[in-house]
Amino acid sequence: MLRYFNLVLLVLFPLSWFAPLMNAGLLPLFGLSQISIITGVQSLWQSDIILAFLVLFFALIAPMLKTALLALMHFGVLPTRGFSLLALLGKLAMADVFLIALYIVIFKGVGLGHVETAWGLYFFSFCILASLAVQALSQREFHQSGLP
Repeated sequence: MLRYFNLVLLVLFPLSWFAPLMNAGLLPLFGLSQISIITGVQSLWQSDIILAFLVLFFALIAPMLKTALLALMHFGVLPTRGFSLLALLGKLAMADVFLIALYIVIFKGVGLGHVETAWGLYFFSFCILASLAVQALSQREFHQSGLP
């Protein structure tokens, strides 16, 4: 069952990248722009390439790589002794959720603009947390079955 839920995450992660994380604008009276992970990376690409690469790695590459490696372990293609790498990738993916939340708090605290969290932030957070849960449960399952 875990292997199939993990495969579902391979579909849900890319969907979460296009979901609106927040609506932001200069003042609440004016229109708010929807910001997703993809639009955020596109904006960063024009202003700060290093930060764009960091967000690209934390939000897109780390979660997908972790999920894909775990899927390969589930289907016996890779040995299960690589769980320490999966744990590291999971922590890096969770760092992105923290950075987004920090951005919202700072933006609201400055008082120059208006930010509203959108459903995509919860969707992306769910995907990250579900991936961590699948990893932990899989590790326990592999350990109990005696697989390497």
